[in-house]
Amino acid sequence: MTGTVIIGLLIPFIGTSLGAAMVFFFSKQISNNLQKVFTGFAAGVMVAASFWSLLAPALESSEGMGKLSFIPAAVGFLVGIGFLLLLDEITPHMHMDLQQEGPQSKLKRTTKLILAVTLHNIPEGMAVGVVYAGWLAGSTGVSQAGALALALGIAIQNFPEGAIVAMPLLAEGMPKKKTFWYGVLSGAVEPVAALITILAASVVIPILPYLLAFAAGAMFYVVVEELIPEMSEGAHTNIGTIAFAFGFVLMMILDVALG
Repeated sequence: MTGTVIIGLLIPFIGTSLGAAMVFFFSKQISNNLQKVFTGFAAGVMVAASFWSLLAPALESSEGMGKLSFIPAAVGFLVGIGFLLLLDEITPHMHMDLQQEGPQSKLKRTTKLILAVTLHNIPEGMAVGVVYAGWLAGSTGVSQAGALALALGIAIQNFPEGAIVAMPLLAEGMPKKKTFWYGVLSGAVEPVAALITILAASVVIPILPYLLAFAAGAMFYVVVEELIPEMSEGAHTNIGTIAFAFGFVLMMILDVALG
């Protein structure tokens, strides 16, 4: 495995870590408006990445099927949605909200929040791993620049996600260093998932179009289930919408320019 690939696998993790480091610059918690900016921007990046970095290569890789080339993308996308839906049903889950209310204990709230974000980081890590595995195998529709664009896009999306994990813990009175490391650990699963996906390349490559679309479906689920409701909640929802647009355009530019 080349150094280029290793760096690519670590880029999303670095994004999460930098986001978690936001705890050192805020006293207690992020304002509602800034939260909407974070979540809206992340949603825009993920939607653009899902299409240009995952679904488009899945369709291109299936061109040999002719008019049926949509099948791998359609099947993989729906399975990805279903997989995340199943995870949310069978695991203790907490929406990624910075201001949780209720009688839950601090430990339980902390555990569920970290678990929710960590679970959602798995398909993102798989997405990067699938794309790099496709590039290493010389698959049609997957380039080194395109894989780098996806890694950068997920890193950008992970920046607010890292903050979304760490800031609620800070608001509960946890020391800043500890909240930072919790945020970092929530993103550690991404390079692990990516590495496992690459090591399983012999299994991955034959079904690459399905896996690319699977990762896209999983990312879309996070956007629809978690991020859009967060950015649209309460007053001043236009802030989240504008941030979504900027996130979408930035990721589109990255993918088209680098791809």
